[in-house]
Amino acid sequence: MKSNATLALSGKNGRNVFKVMKILVIMGSPRKGNTYQAAKKIEEFMQSMGKVEFEYLLLRDANLSQCRGCFACLSKGENYCPCKDDASLIEQKMHAADGVIFASPVYGMNVSALMKTFIDRFCYILHRPRFFNKKALLLSTTGAVGLKETLDYLKLIAGIWGFEVSSSVGLVTPPGLISKKQEQENDRKLEKAAFEFYNSFQKKRRSPGLKEVLIFRAQKASFGEPDLSFPADYTYWKEKGWLNPEAKYYVDVPVNPVYNAIGWISERVLRRKMRKDLAEVRK
Repeated sequence: MKSNATLALSGKNGRNVFKVMKILVIMGSPRKGNTYQAAKKIEEFMQSMGKVEFEYLLLRDANLSQCRGCFACLSKGENYCPCKDDASLIEQKMHAADGVIFASPVYGMNVSALMKTFIDRFCYILHRPRFFNKKALLLSTTGAVGLKETLDYLKLIAGIWGFEVSSSVGLVTPPGLISKKQEQENDRKLEKAAFEFYNSFQKKRRSPGLKEVLIFRAQKASFGEPDLSFPADYTYWKEKGWLNPEAKYYVDVPVNPVYNAIGWISERVLRRKMRKDLAEVRK
């Protein structure tokens, strides 16, 4: 099977037209340092594999306001957010891309402030996920420690947003001169991640793991009660068909029967608890 990068399409004159794979890099570094250079190497590796077009969204240059915690996007919908900035344009860019690279250096044992602001600004997608036909690659660099915490956090966010995380790579890039051995190790990791990311576009979406099934079931319980859910969340989930009793996951992929059974039980328990809590409040 050919990847999206070399997928032959039929043109008007019957000649083959090749679709270029579009990759959006969301760069959480305030400078073009180690993380940026690592992303550029991934671009080089992927371009050696086929037709790939990279676009870099430098969050330092984006007009993206800090979340005010007003809940307007959750209760009414994202169009009611009082922040008038580039958020809708950035979301359009993510939808237009075939894949997204979420890149952040480790700052204080987690993502940078720029990346955290970006994630907070799109918190409504955590309630109303939408990127299920997109692949994601996670990239982080650190001077010493914090890679696991940062990559785990990015994986959680990207996964709940709907992305299928096909690869992640963390590099140790100590301040000052880096050893030749470390540089070679980093290049090996980047090439491997680029290869995995590129080839993930050839494959159908994999079946969800137990954690992913539990997240779906927890959200289904939380957003499936009209008296307990935000109206925008309930409407969105209902329109997607995710509140139907037979819905096992966000997308139509095989779900492990054991995972599904565990998820169903957890959903029932959570719904029962939510209704009990509501009854207590109404007393």
